[in-house]
Amino acid sequence: MPFSKLKLSHALQELLKENNYTNPTPIQKKVIPLVLEKKDIMAQAQTGSGKTAAFVLPIVELLSLTPTEGKHKIKVLVLTPTRELTLQVAEGFKTFGKSLKVVSVIGGEGIGDQIYAIQKGCDVVVATSGRFIDVLSKKQMTLKHLEFLVLDEADKMLNLGFSEELDAILEAIPTKRQNLLFYATYPEKMLEIASKVTQEAVRVTIEDETPTVETIKQRVIEVNPENRGPLLRHLLKREKYKRVLVFMANKRATDNIAAKFKKRGYLAESFHGDLTQEERNYTIDAFKANKIQILFTTDIISRGLHIEGIDCVINFDLPRSLADYIHRIGRTGRAGESGVAISFIGHEEQAHFRLIEKRSQIKLEREQIEGFELTGDAPKREKGPAPVKGKEKSKKDKLREAKAREEAKKDG
Repeated sequence: MPFSKLKLSHALQELLKENNYTNPTPIQKKVIPLVLEKKDIMAQAQTGSGKTAAFVLPIVELLSLTPTEGKHKIKVLVLTPTRELTLQVAEGFKTFGKSLKVVSVIGGEGIGDQIYAIQKGCDVVVATSGRFIDVLSKKQMTLKHLEFLVLDEADKMLNLGFSEELDAILEAIPTKRQNLLFYATYPEKMLEIASKVTQEAVRVTIEDETPTVETIKQRVIEVNPENRGPLLRHLLKREKYKRVLVFMANKRATDNIAAKFKKRGYLAESFHGDLTQEERNYTIDAFKANKIQILFTTDIISRGLHIEGIDCVINFDLPRSLADYIHRIGRTGRAGESGVAISFIGHEEQAHFRLIEKRSQIKLEREQIEGFELTGDAPKREKGPAPVKGKEKSKKDKLREAKAREEAKKDG
């Protein structure tokens, strides 16, 4: 089914061809016609399924039917959980909405410059929710002309305290608008958010497409923690991966291992939230341009960001949850392409990975690579001493004491 069947304008279809968009993905086939019919949408689909184009294309189409006269006014607000996804969505609007003025609102850049860009006139604001609240509090922009509210990766925003910010945003925008919510997982809190945003949404769930994880060869390699770095180098040499994303537990570990690999001559860099926005943009662009072969990162990059041609994802350290595991490995095998995802586990991680397998309903064969075999015994779990009745204070007692201390401070 080509894009021409989706009632998009000739000009938009030409832009699709220029950007190598041939046939719509399943979510695009379902969502684009509904958005063009001005329906509210709640769409659930796997990462890498083409959600961004599913809302960018029809919004651009609808905006083209009523060209702006005079100063550009904010008609579209898109909220995302990360700076990188914000910039990617903004780029989508710039690519397909040539006449639109688009402003990105993210942390790490001057808020004054962002407010000035909005005040000069724009059609689309794409923002991280936290920075948008900061801009909103300055009361230097008007949202009374808003026609579209988009929450992209809404489930991820829940983890960032978005539920508390939503009320302030909804109070500042018109009640009559088109609402588009996109998410990959469906936690219970999504119902609360959805009910605040819209009462009339059409639910779209993509069940007939091949899930992203099914296009990915998943492997589990047992290895001692001290041998993970050497094993990674061995795999890079043997498998000849050209572009690899390696997930680490924290920022410090990310920097340390990237520095070690660079010393050994690898085109390696680290990526995490402590980098300046300029550094983050440069690193992502260099990775996309194959100037970096191995990118060591925290979970900041696991959601939403589209980078083509990642051969392999390595879970150097396991993620905390199944959702994080799915999103990590979903950085490869995108848009129907095949990919490889490898998780390193030692004795300590066995139980946690079994839980990931159980919840994702998979069972993976454990591998050991010659020269890097898992050695030693699993540590025995020692039980702590049994609680002695009367020794441990109850929660009520602790709260009572804390309150007494607060009162004492006030009196003093």
